[in-house]
Amino acid sequence: MNAAPADQIRLLDVQALDVRLSQLAHRRNSLPEHAEIDALTKDLTQLRDLLVAAQTEESDCAREQTKAEQDVDQVRQRATRDQQRLDSGAVTSPKDLENLQREIVSLAKRQGDLEDIVLEVMERRESAQERTAELTERVGSVQGKIDDATARRDAAAETLDADEAKAEKEREVIAATIPADLLKLYDKLRQQQGGIGAAKLYQRTCQGCRQELAITDINEIRAAAPDTVVRCENCRRILVRTSESGL
Repeated sequence: MNAAPADQIRLLDVQALDVRLSQLAHRRNSLPEHAEIDALTKDLTQLRDLLVAAQTEESDCAREQTKAEQDVDQVRQRATRDQQRLDSGAVTSPKDLENLQREIVSLAKRQGDLEDIVLEVMERRESAQERTAELTERVGSVQGKIDDATARRDAAAETLDADEAKAEKEREVIAATIPADLLKLYDKLRQQQGGIGAAKLYQRTCQGCRQELAITDINEIRAAAPDTVVRCENCRRILVRTSESGL
């Protein structure tokens, strides 16, 4: 393949821009905010799960407290009715009086037991409410950190977008001046060789694989016409000759 020396030199400019674009893509993927957001999101998920559990417990306690208070009220009303019957003198039978008094005592004990249950449930509900409030605050704090990290990531990405657009435009302009067959070969080699398709020959060393060329290869390159597209015998990348090639 043949190409004017100037076209080959411009190929190095395209290569430099491709390296620049790869670096920008790497920087985008390696932004520290990505890891920060991932870690915070995991924390937020765990906190939200804990918050749901605390809210569920508070809701369950609320229903349990309502039921227990209703039971207390029912027992209290029944005890009040029995006491009113006892005080009214309507019950005259000694046996009925004894049974009524026994029931009043039993209801008093039952009421006391139920009131203890109400207090215990109230304590659990209060604890769940405090836990809910604490977790709600922590969720808000972590969400705030995520929002901040997201804003920083987006700002960094916006800068990278601008740099990338500039590099892509420059590449497009330069690539348009390079023969299609040379550019096609370069793109093919770049995909095969880890992003480097063309390299400068500097002081008899390929800047692509960093290997010094054998004297026989140097002699062949020295003898080649200026418009001949030469390749590195070690890595097979396009070798671009300059005044610094040591030929």
